[in-house]
Amino acid sequence: AFTYYTGFKVNSGEYKVMGLAPYGTPRFAKAIRDHLIDVKPDGSFRLDQTYFDYCTGLTMTNAKFEALFGLAPRKPSDPLDQAHMDLAASVQQVVEDVVLDLTRAVQRETGAKNLCLAGGVALNCVANGKIWRDGQFENIWVQPAAGDAGGALGAALAAYYIDRGQPRTTSGGSDGMQGSYLGPSFTQDEIETRLRQAGAIFETLPESDIAAKTAADLAANAAVGWFQGRMEFGPRALGARSILGNPASADTQKTLNLKVKFRESFRPFAPAVLAEDVAAWFEFDGDSPYMLMVADVHPAQRVAPTAADADRKGLDLLYVNRSKIPAVTHVDGSARIQTVHAATNPLFHALLTEFKRLTGIPVLVNTSFNVRSEPIVCSPEDAFRCFMATDLDVLVVGRSRLEKSAQNPALKVDYTGNFEPD
Repeated sequence: AFTYYTGFKVNSGEYKVMGLAPYGTPRFAKAIRDHLIDVKPDGSFRLDQTYFDYCTGLTMTNAKFEALFGLAPRKPSDPLDQAHMDLAASVQQVVEDVVLDLTRAVQRETGAKNLCLAGGVALNCVANGKIWRDGQFENIWVQPAAGDAGGALGAALAAYYIDRGQPRTTSGGSDGMQGSYLGPSFTQDEIETRLRQAGAIFETLPESDIAAKTAADLAANAAVGWFQGRMEFGPRALGARSILGNPASADTQKTLNLKVKFRESFRPFAPAVLAEDVAAWFEFDGDSPYMLMVADVHPAQRVAPTAADADRKGLDLLYVNRSKIPAVTHVDGSARIQTVHAATNPLFHALLTEFKRLTGIPVLVNTSFNVRSEPIVCSPEDAFRCFMATDLDVLVVGRSRLEKSAQNPALKVDYTGNFEPD
């Protein structure tokens, strides 16, 4: 309902509400608790349906909902104002409180040391980070496709175990999701054939040079399309179909948002970090392989705001430099972390290691390889099309490296209008 009310697409743009929340203050949280939701001590809750219209009407909210907050629903084309940011902050705070009530109640009732999360709310990585910091559980695992798409995996597993009668087995402590790299892959011969058919001009690197060459591009502030191995399963790019950037550049967020992803300027980017270095750069010493935990940037890596920054509000907070890695530091000083392990993705780990050698920073900007509302690229042709339609500087597909300046400009096709904004 709040996704609709703040002007985003329902069952699609909920993550935008989460990303917008740090720009606001939770001044509507009390109204939400007093009128919309009745939360019990065990975390169970009941919604007052008289404020909502999704069961019987064509919209998510009604006039009573609007009267409570004193605002009409925002249209997607309308500008965001402070009230929308405050609404986002308010519903995010209430969600966090309810989730913590639930997880604490589960721990009290069961005494369990391990917690597994699934369902769409489990993609709220800010709430997940709060659960981790709450310290009730020794281990927390979040299914990487925790939203509706994960139902396909559940249906397949149900058929396998129930209909076929196969025995259920555990992974013995290892990650049974295999890093979520469960999609298609392409051989180097297939990559080169497909790129040539698309008209691409490329060089083929020795395997040993891929990480070093790409790290040098990134250290020089290039925006890089990165296409390696099996595609990720789930909504996050995890180093197989990724757009990468230099986190130390204050311009990276603006460049990627406006010239590559073509999306709203307020949306943050996530860091991929060497697992062995995560505690030195973030207030987090756990594991977040699927980019589903948020933690604050470590105090040692922060930058003190200037006096001129003290009065900034709303979207002006974007212009405050908060850390040594500003491109992945949100306006509240937090970051949505992906920890990268050599055993799970050795090439991506090698790239981060080489970037660390060049810059002293074991972190890269990692965002999904697509434009706004487009599915993540799957094939080499998809990657080349996205590369040509955006301001990406370099594309690395397997061992094939492409520079934008070497390509035929006639191959640039603007297809970004084909996808409905989310």
